[in-house]
Amino acid sequence: MARIPYEDEIIISWVELHRDARYLSEVLHQKGPWKGIIAVTRGGLVPAALVARELDIRLVDTICVTSYDAGNAGAAAQQQGKVQVLKGVSGQGDGYLLIDDLVDTGKTAQTVRQLLPRAHFACLYAKPAGRPIVDTFVKEFKQTKWIHFPWDIEYKFATPIKDGGRVSAGPG
Repeated sequence: MARIPYEDEIIISWVELHRDARYLSEVLHQKGPWKGIIAVTRGGLVPAALVARELDIRLVDTICVTSYDAGNAGAAAQQQGKVQVLKGVSGQGDGYLLIDDLVDTGKTAQTVRQLLPRAHFACLYAKPAGRPIVDTFVKEFKQTKWIHFPWDIEYKFATPIKDGGRVSAGPG
């Protein structure tokens, strides 16, 4: 069995994501003005909506790509596969913001960057392998950290410890 390359994971809350998107918007506002936003689907949809609101940008389009294949073991076992462009956009991106949630290995980012070489590529989070491909990001995480976004997780009742509840992970 192949070793999963992720040694640790982090959960990004809606509050944290919104705060980081507002910070990204502030940075991007200083670099503007912008003609519009192109969101990298699906992960870039929520950050693009938040940035569009903060910068009062009404022209929002998508570039639709797929690159992750889920294995039987769940999210932590997802591996990047071949990048497929399902829907592109015209032009080279002059004056546009290209928004995604995360640049991980850089595989998807490279494909999108080739299609829109003149767009300003911004994302909320970056890992070392993909960081050089984007122009602006908010936070960097280790390459071995799996990022759980708020739209990928489920919140549920936690049984109190005194009633038999268990701690799923220790400090770290």
